[in-house]
Amino acid sequence: PILKEDLGHYIGLYDKWSRYEPEVEGVFIAYASIHGNTAQAARYLTERLEERGMKVTLADVSRADMAECVEDAFKYSKMVCAAASYDAGLFPPMEDFLHHLRAKTYRSRKVALVENGSWAPSAGKCMRAILGEMKDLTVREELVSIRSSVKPETKAALDELAAWLAE
Repeated sequence: PILKEDLGHYIGLYDKWSRYEPEVEGVFIAYASIHGNTAQAARYLTERLEERGMKVTLADVSRADMAECVEDAFKYSKMVCAAASYDAGLFPPMEDFLHHLRAKTYRSRKVALVENGSWAPSAGKCMRAILGEMKDLTVREELVSIRSSVKPETKAALDELAAWLAE
């Protein structure tokens, strides 16, 4: 295909991409859930953000096309990574997603983390370590930590996270 029309639009996109600027003010929520509880938290956060008028895209990195997930991470100004702990580490689909972002030089975004774990949650620490290898990211210090299933205190923490993302 050869572009013949609206070249200014495409040149503008390329210029934006070359400076690692987001195309959309909004939130991309990437999650990797083992038993569905992390997915439930991600959906709850999506609803809270949409109630605030935010543009949100939600993706299960365990099942979605990885290239599209990477595209959405770059498209949006903010990202939430929500993942389950797995064998004292990070659930592999989220780890794979974050490694893809690192390989593509993901940068200049706000990122928040949600971890899930029953006995010793480890996903947050692992995600923070991988994100720490990337440049110009603002990673929220406060981590939302789920203990197995979404409880009232989890919802309160997700409500606070929605407020931070909407700022």
